[in-house]
Amino acid sequence: MTAKAIHSCIRVLDEARSVAFYRAAFGLTVAEKLDFPDFALIYLSNPESAFELELTVNKSTTEPYDLGNGYGHFAVSVADLAEDHARMDKAGLNPGKIVDFAPAGTRVAKFFFVTDPDGYKIEVIERGGRFL
Repeated sequence: MTAKAIHSCIRVLDEARSVAFYRAAFGLTVAEKLDFPDFALIYLSNPESAFELELTVNKSTTEPYDLGNGYGHFAVSVADLAEDHARMDKAGLNPGKIVDFAPAGTRVAKFFFVTDPDGYKIEVIERGGRFL
């Protein structure tokens, strides 16, 4: 059996704020919204990939989610890391510093992280090697 990854889910507090962040940061737009009495599922995508990010809004939740101390994150690849970093900085999204990760002298990845309105870390990796 071969499994196809189709989406990843994160829980968010404020739908409008999160949709605006992911549109500004990554060009993701709402592909579909399923609205139920107690929660809503918002599927975000862009033309680069069929993979979607599912935002879950639990309507009764009023306090930020506890993200714990794990190091889970969502990752995207981009063609021009410096350009995307500058664009996000200009948009006020406060991207972290660009890291050229080459622990043994050979580049593994060049990346930065940006944090969404709910505290989730998104890794932005320059395309190349295994990160196409």
